[in-house]
This record gives sequence, structure tokens and C-alpha cells, in this order.
Amino acid sequence: MGLLVMLICFISCKEKKPEKQNSVPDPDKTELKTVLINGSSLNYLDIGKGEPVVFVHGTVGDYRVWEAQMYAFAKNHRVIAYSRRFAYPNKQVLNDSADFSVTAHSKDLTTFIQELNLGPVHLVGHSFGAFTSLVTALEHPELLQSLTLREPPIMSLLQNIPKGEELLNDFVGNVLIPAGEEFAKKNDEKAVEIFIGGVLEDSLYFSKAAQKEKDLMLDNILELRASVTRKNLLPPLACDDIKTIKMPVLLMKGDKSPEVLTAILEELHSCIGHSEFVILSNSSHGLAYENPVEFNKIVLDFINKN
Repeated sequence: MGLLVMLICFISCKEKKPEKQNSVPDPDKTELKTVLINGSSLNYLDIGKGEPVVFVHGTVGDYRVWEAQMYAFAKNHRVIAYSRRFAYPNKQVLNDSADFSVTAHSKDLTTFIQELNLGPVHLVGHSFGAFTSLVTALEHPELLQSLTLREPPIMSLLQNIPKGEELLNDFVGNVLIPAGEEFAKKNDEKAVEIFIGGVLEDSLYFSKAAQKEKDLMLDNILELRASVTRKNLLPPLACDDIKTIKMPVLLMKGDKSPEVLTAILEELHSCIGHSEFVILSNSSHGLAYENPVEFNKIVLDFINKN
């Protein structure tokens, strides 16, 4: 009888053994890699093993904004965070002939996944990077296993919303135009302050931010200048275009996010009928940067079941 009890205990304990996790290096001490994409070198961080998760940052960001995600996700996944063209520490020159559109960034992302032979990947995009990720999913669904979108600025969807035109005009008039005017006056830091204050609905956010966070944003002024001064940045996607997506989709917004971004995400949710819609607590448009613990849990649960 004693031997039988021991055997049952041994089998039970063996079945409950936790899943083995990767031995993950400190992202801060991991050397950046580079890859030649469409004629330019892009820098990226690549750690962990398992199904690949690719992070795509938004405006005034770069690969470093995913610091709180890299280690947590890399315990059971291969995690790649890259700096989009024109973002730190890449060396591209943003002149009048340079294409800064979502479409151009999507071409980079597609080639990036192909060059590193990553696909199909779990793609996680934020803001401009989320729009970039969506276009990539539409044009190359074979490269994706799942798609997580955090408040993509798909302004064309506002035309389907009763208050859409008013929301768009308010955002352009109160955020984009004032930021562009500050750039014209060579007051770059003020432009960043206005933009960040607008997308987070907190005019004091930049002034209250830690110096490390300010430095990160100021390192990416080049991209913000293009975002608020260039035309035809965003492809005019329609709901009928987006309905073709078949892969698992997670849509996320902050509980304090601007009304214009909330309206867009709700319309996107209606376009992708099978998508999951999550509201992240204690956060605005910064989301993962503002509430990393809850964000990591939600997105990891979504990825692990898909």
C-alpha cells in the first residue's frame, strides 16, 4: 500500500511540474542587432526562444518602449522589438523625398519578418505601429499567427461615426496643428509636449515624466515632425477592407484614452466581428508603458491561447 501511495504521488507531482521557462538575458545588457531592410539598416532586440512575438512601437518611440515587456514575454517566447525606419538609433535621413507613410512602414515590417524568417508571428502594435501592423496583416496574413492592436489612428473609420468629423477636427486643431507650429518655430521640445499631452489627454504628462522617458521621446523627434507635418501618412481603410481579417485579433484601449481613439477602436471592433476588446485600467494611450503588469498578463493570455 505504501509503495502504491508513493507511486501515485510521484505521478501526480510529475504531472503538475511547471512549464520550463527560458533562461532570459537582461534586455538592457543584450546587444542590438541590425538587418538591412529595403536599403536601410534597422536595429532590433531579439531575446528568448519559442513562438515569435514582434513588437511595433508608435510615434516618439523606439524598441526601448517595450522594456517592461521584453523579459516577461521572453520567458516562453522569442521576442523581437525593432526600431521603425527614422526611429532611434537608426540613421536614416528624413528628407522631402522620403516616404514616411504607414504603407512604407508596413513594407519594412513585412520584409523584416521575412528576412528574419520569423513567420507566422504574434504581432503586437501600438498607435502608428498598430496601424502599420494592421496593414501588414491585411496584405500578408500568412505572416501572422495573431494580431494585437493598441489604439491605431485609423482616421478614415471616423466617417462611419456620428461625431467622427467633430472628433477628427478637434484632434487636428488641438494637437497636430499646434505641434506642427512649434516645429516651425524650432521649438521641438514644446512640440513633443503638445503631442504627448494631446494623445494622453494630460497636458502635464511630459513635464512630469522622468528624464529617461523624456530623453527617449526627444530621441525620436524626427519621426514626430514627419507625423504632424506630412500629408497622406495614413491609408484610407474602409470597414469592408478590414472585415477580411480572419486571424485572432485583440483590440486594447486605455480607460482614460482620448475619445477620438476610443471611437476608432470601437468601430474597428465592429468591423472585425471576432475580435476581442479589452479596456486596460489606469492607462491612457500609453497603455503598456503606463500599466505594464496588467498589459503583459492580458496579451500573454491572448497569445498563449492562439
